[in-house]
Amino acid sequence: MNGVLRLLTVIGGSVLLTFAAGRLADLLLRRADARHPETPLWSLLRRCELPLRVLLLSALLRGSYRQISWQPLREHEAAVGRTLSLVTIGAGAWFVVHITAAVVESSYARYAAGTRDPSRLRRVRTQVTLIMRIVTAVVALVAAAAMLLTFPDFRAVGTSVLASAGIIGIVAGVAAQSTLGNLFAGFQIAFGDLVRIGDTVVVDGEWGVVEEVTLTFLAVRTWDERRITMPVSYFTGKPFENWSRGGIQMTGTVFLHCDHSAPVPLIRERLKEILDGCAAWDGRGWGLAVTDTTPTTVVLRAIVTAKDPDDLWTARCAVREQLVAWLAEKHPYALPRVSTSPAVPAPERYAVPDRFHDARRGQTRD
Repeated sequence: MNGVLRLLTVIGGSVLLTFAAGRLADLLLRRADARHPETPLWSLLRRCELPLRVLLLSALLRGSYRQISWQPLREHEAAVGRTLSLVTIGAGAWFVVHITAAVVESSYARYAAGTRDPSRLRRVRTQVTLIMRIVTAVVALVAAAAMLLTFPDFRAVGTSVLASAGIIGIVAGVAAQSTLGNLFAGFQIAFGDLVRIGDTVVVDGEWGVVEEVTLTFLAVRTWDERRITMPVSYFTGKPFENWSRGGIQMTGTVFLHCDHSAPVPLIRERLKEILDGCAAWDGRGWGLAVTDTTPTTVVLRAIVTAKDPDDLWTARCAVREQLVAWLAEKHPYALPRVSTSPAVPAPERYAVPDRFHDARRGQTRD
């Protein structure tokens, strides 16, 4: 009975102390958040309450469980102590990761609030994301090593492992050459500013937005909501298009194939009217030119500008659709056709002079 009472006392006291410490920490963080609303650090630190309580409870139990004289616990004292040690190490790693995440997110939020340059903001966001992944990996590795050292068998073989570390390192480096290459490529992307989260890229003919960057792979979200996952080494070893570098504003083209009798000046005027009514056009520039000819058509190139790739796509589609509809309604003779039937006669303004036909007939007779 005395052993059970001690068991309840130790467990109950540890739980009460953990609860009191958690409440006190939450109260202090609430007051700090109320006094300093300009920084989100204190509200983010409140997310660490659960790992803090687990850490405190496991540490208190680890330090006081030997005071319990309950016979079943005495029979498994070593196993209970090792279990509590493992839980304490794991909770400590969990707590450190949460603390680091709160500090990093707070710093990024304050930087984002004072920065108006979207490209610099995307670069910092990419670096912050990769830094958090590195910190998480390092903390997890250290925690795993500390957990293994709690077992006597692993401590006994420590000397032999260190002695053979050189050979193991060489073998592991050869076996994991591809993985290590991606790892170093991830560092190059993070701090070399090659590609950032939110950048619009074209890879292997696919247009999309960079959605996630890790130390080993990069995810691109395409316009149709597909995700393309590619190793980061691809972006350091092969050329790709990054439409977001140097500013996100862009210039695009729309090509139209028309008949040789197409009224180019009227099409140019209609293009300006379409752009004036298009919200996606940013007003920086526009133009229409005949860029090529074929035996049956002429190629017209319309130039439009927009503030970002999404608006550019919208503007190009609007120009293409409305120009084709306008030509079909007002100038059907200007559309490309196969001459298997009499063509629609052109208006007198654009009719070919008779002397041109007379000259052609004279050349034929000659």
